[in-house]
Amino acid sequence: MTVRKLTVASLKQLKNTVIGNPCAKLALARDAAFIHLLVSCLNHPAHTTTEPQGSKDDIRVEAAHVISSLAYGSDTTLASLLRANAHQEIIRALANPHTIGVLSPKSALSRGLRVLASAIADVVGPSEGPMRTYAPELRAEAKVALNYLFEYECLDTYLPLLEDMSPQTSLHIAQYIGSVVRNDTHRTAVIQWLPPHERQKDIRGRRGWEKHDAAHAAAGGKHGAWVLRHLVTMIQRKDNKMQEAALGAIGTLATDNLPIASVLTKTPLEATTPTLHLVLSHTKSRATDVQLAAALCTTHIIRAQAGHHPGTVDQAAALAIIHVVNRILASSSEQLQHQIKACYIIYSLVKDEKDLGIKAHERGVLANLASLVKSITPLDNTDEWEMDEPESRVSLREASLKAIAAISLFDKPIKREVADTFDLVPVIQACLKQKSVGVRYSACQCLRALSRDAAVIRTNITDSGAGMAVYQLLKKEDEDIRVTYAALATVCNLVNEFSPLRPVMLNDGLLRRLMQLFEMDNQEIRVNVLWAIKSLLAKSTSAVQTTAMSHLGWQHLAELTNDPDSEIQEQAFAILRNLTADEGGISIVFRAMSDEGLANCLSAGLDSVHEMVIRETTYVLGNIANGSRSQQDLIFTHPHILGGMYRCLADARPGTRVPLVSCLLRLLQTNQRRKRDLIDAGFVSTLRHLCERGGSGSSSGGVGMGASAGGSSLSMNSMSVSPGSLRHHMHYYHYHHHRQHSPHHHPLCPEDDKEAAVLARQVLDLMEPSTVGEL
Repeated sequence: MTVRKLTVASLKQLKNTVIGNPCAKLALARDAAFIHLLVSCLNHPAHTTTEPQGSKDDIRVEAAHVISSLAYGSDTTLASLLRANAHQEIIRALANPHTIGVLSPKSALSRGLRVLASAIADVVGPSEGPMRTYAPELRAEAKVALNYLFEYECLDTYLPLLEDMSPQTSLHIAQYIGSVVRNDTHRTAVIQWLPPHERQKDIRGRRGWEKHDAAHAAAGGKHGAWVLRHLVTMIQRKDNKMQEAALGAIGTLATDNLPIASVLTKTPLEATTPTLHLVLSHTKSRATDVQLAAALCTTHIIRAQAGHHPGTVDQAAALAIIHVVNRILASSSEQLQHQIKACYIIYSLVKDEKDLGIKAHERGVLANLASLVKSITPLDNTDEWEMDEPESRVSLREASLKAIAAISLFDKPIKREVADTFDLVPVIQACLKQKSVGVRYSACQCLRALSRDAAVIRTNITDSGAGMAVYQLLKKEDEDIRVTYAALATVCNLVNEFSPLRPVMLNDGLLRRLMQLFEMDNQEIRVNVLWAIKSLLAKSTSAVQTTAMSHLGWQHLAELTNDPDSEIQEQAFAILRNLTADEGGISIVFRAMSDEGLANCLSAGLDSVHEMVIRETTYVLGNIANGSRSQQDLIFTHPHILGGMYRCLADARPGTRVPLVSCLLRLLQTNQRRKRDLIDAGFVSTLRHLCERGGSGSSSGGVGMGASAGGSSLSMNSMSVSPGSLRHHMHYYHYHHHRQHSPHHHPLCPEDDKEAAVLARQVLDLMEPSTVGEL
């Protein structure tokens, strides 16, 4: 098939041969010499043809079309283009002054750039659609190529084409922005870019101390945010394709970008309405593609504007998105590609937002998703069906499951409706066996969401066999790492103390597999392995503790409490927290680690700069305070521990005050002889400050002395401060991003302050009034 003489006619014939023909593309891509020759046509067409009627521009156009077609092909075809530096040659051709003046090559080259760059971005990720697997070598090459495309010289070549007189050219560049920008670095580069003449104006017009960012410039309608301003203009044109492309690009630039999202929700100086209102108006377009683009753009804007503050998303805008998605999901005549996009939009809207998940469910989105995924998922003879199944159907199954997982993550009634009313567990279980990596991954995510409810674990997940099915995925050593990660996240929930599957998995070699996974060079996997061990140890027997620690190793655990990775360190202390949840566990830890070893671990935890590590360390100290007097003495005989506790309390770190003061209270209730140590360490003034901050009254209020006698049942979150009640147990549930799902405690949270003040008053009351008064 290789064509050695490149003419307009031969390239056209080649283009017609490879379009829609994967085998032809693959055969062509394997001819490295020809691919290099093809790519060289973009800038040196004169050396590739001797035909007098052959136009250099026509050669460039046809070569660009063939390259675009190959970029749509397999990993092999993309790799061959990267090795021939096709991306660099397209940029070089676009930078040619002659090209800028001729419509046909300019449009063909901008399209080729968009198609090739989109394929490169898909390899680098994060994925914006169905999951695929790429060779590490290709990912490395693609990452280098993608970074090159966002260098300033490249931006100066293609971004000015947004205002090109040719609608096709500006359309391709808008599509490029919407599909190729995937990370914050590239997003910032595009947002802050200015044409060279405007860069000079901006520098000359700014006084030395002024540094206006792109968001400020866009809000003021001045020089700056050049790309964003042109995209906003484009969505007002009466062209559906242009509107769709511009909406996609604006949504991409607003993703996780609070300054830009805020600008888009405000009214610029030269406009009469916020851009968000303009975007929302397109959700009522007659063109479904425009509706979907507007819904996704709105999603990115309102989610970015809400930032990390759950419950602050624009509800009216969210409901408009849900309406668009619902209509498309409910329509049996809708194109599968539209339904796939609708699934990803609702996923992006509701992920990590409990209230939005409930709203989507209340308006029937979950019911439509359930009906959709059941209609396209076989429960029997899956191998036979999968052989001839269209790729679009597989992609829709993956997208539907992701959306279902996001909607059902937080709310228990929704989980039970998924399991009981919609009877989706058998469907999810069947998807665990399918060939598609994305379908298996999404099925695991659904089970992870459902397994956050003890009732669903005990009934649907256990009885159906789905729990053991996901465990079998975890055991597969040749499984895709992303599926392994999702399966591990689910198993973290399935081995909690209330799960019937805990002993089954333990007897089947779970710990051996966990330690095998911990050896991987993958931070997320390593964190989740420790999370699973932590869950195993919650309310565990001494036999389980012994078995778990024989695999993890006491010395290894001590090393992990000093790990440079804060998430690893946090999980290590959480394991210690569950091991010391009762007297027997405390004794085991002291025997295995020795006083000195344990003290070094606790000192490292208190010295951490990470709040969650310190918090877990304080809970371990609270558990030790429930031990014997000799065990409590560890806190006093190692001055670094007591000093660390004082520093943490004085710094008023969020989430650490209550457990720290509770620990002090317990120590005084059981060990009055250590009162002087606490006074000498300087705790009195800090405790008084806590009382003042929380508005606690004097000891005559009656709360404190009751507690000193051990009769108080005052609760603090998941634990009580009465004697023995600090033997709390962590009922950990796995979250995909733990930090996002953890409670956000402000340093001056009124509830935290009030609780800490009550406890501080009790501690002060246990110190002799005369002694306290002298200080």
